[in-house]
Amino acid sequence: MAAILKPLSSPFSRYFPQTPLLFSLPRLLSSQSSTPNDVDTVYRIVSSSAHSKNLKQSLKSCGVFLTNDLIDEVLKRARFSHGNPLQALEFFNYTGNRRGFYHTSFSLDTMLYMLGRNRMFEKMWEVLVETKHKDRSLITPRTVMVVLARIAKVCSVRETVECFKKFKKLVPEFDTACFNSLLRTLCQEKSMTDARNVYHKLKHSFEPNLQTFNILLSGWKSSEEAEGFFEEMRELGLKPDVVSYNCLIDVYCKNREMEKVFKVMEKMRDEEIWPDKITYTCVIGGLGLVGQPDKARDVLKEMKEVGCYPDVAAYNAAIRNFCIAKRLGDANWLMEEMMSNGLSPNATTYNLFFRVFFWSSDLQNSWSLYGRMMHMGCLPNTQSCMFLIRLFRKLEKVDLALQLWNDMIERGFGSYILVSDVLFDLLCDMGKLIEAETCFLQMVEKGHKPSNVSFRRIKVLMELANKHEALKNLTEKMALFGSSIHLPESMDRSTEVPCSEALA
Repeated sequence: MAAILKPLSSPFSRYFPQTPLLFSLPRLLSSQSSTPNDVDTVYRIVSSSAHSKNLKQSLKSCGVFLTNDLIDEVLKRARFSHGNPLQALEFFNYTGNRRGFYHTSFSLDTMLYMLGRNRMFEKMWEVLVETKHKDRSLITPRTVMVVLARIAKVCSVRETVECFKKFKKLVPEFDTACFNSLLRTLCQEKSMTDARNVYHKLKHSFEPNLQTFNILLSGWKSSEEAEGFFEEMRELGLKPDVVSYNCLIDVYCKNREMEKVFKVMEKMRDEEIWPDKITYTCVIGGLGLVGQPDKARDVLKEMKEVGCYPDVAAYNAAIRNFCIAKRLGDANWLMEEMMSNGLSPNATTYNLFFRVFFWSSDLQNSWSLYGRMMHMGCLPNTQSCMFLIRLFRKLEKVDLALQLWNDMIERGFGSYILVSDVLFDLLCDMGKLIEAETCFLQMVEKGHKPSNVSFRRIKVLMELANKHEALKNLTEKMALFGSSIHLPESMDRSTEVPCSEALA
């Protein structure tokens, strides 16, 4: 149990401890900016090196200076591309063992995330212990969250708390910030009841602060329970801030209790705590849930009148209401208004429309919107790509699917792994073996490993077409990633496709 760990998908904002003077010079020298080409070069070396010796030799001979920024970017790419964690760990250890060099907290947390995602728990603890001996300040409350989230996924609440206590020997200060990390993990990975019980059990060992209550308030689904906790906060002499009230308003909005929402906003003003953009964004979403998209649009006007100008998130909430109501004209009008106010639509904005177009199988508007998105310089995210590639798969539009893929390869957006699974399905079903081979090689060249299921599909078709040399080449490419490509025929596809991250 002590070796079980996991990261959070949405941890606290990065925590940057003060760096001891002794460490400041080497870190300063190691933080020079890196170029995308350098990141590509190093990532390709890391992802294609089968042995530690080859990795070290290639890194020494590539001529790229391994800075903190570059290492952060390489590990980040390995994380989001679901790269081989052992290769990433070799890279992490090699760079960290250089004399006078110290990793950043971001690199440490990213490395722990990859190990935890692959259930390499013993290695996670080893990394933590080694980090403690070299530079304890790198182990932050965010690190605690990254670790505890995996624990909470596979263990009981009791075991999660026991592992939390082990951090007392690892972190510089085992304080309320760490306690808050535990509570946030339980809110996200377990239940509010579990979080509340642990809070009451351990609150005397720490000193709960406003952030403690804000974390617990943000996880409630029941209005009554949230109100009770809100009162407990007041009894302890903690004065609610705008974050506290926003959490309470969010609970009311999700429960469609809009009258309570407006009463809380009046109370905030009475206490001279002014609603912010997040407050209004929650209200806009709540009005959408009760079927009042027009009233939600009026909230945007109210925001301007009180000097709290809407941001992209507020506009997205209002646009979402009209998309749900299938009033795309009004939704598009709001997007135009947003742009006239100097705000640029983001991928989330476009995804609201892509979702509607996907479910209505509207190929023309989907492709037109994609073209507009690219023209505006807003790169699609993974969800954008998945809406598009799934639509092309459904309508058997090979040419459009290949164009999307080539844009991804050229511009570097979206998840190659998730999109390629759907793309290879389409190409194999349509008998486009040459195109499938080309896309496969492009993906490998970018340092991303195609899924075993996709490889197996291509393999079967190549065997039937007697393309033995091409199959040998693809097999060798897969072997570079260091994992077996032989799968039982009964393996279910769902176990091979990584889950896409929730849209923020």
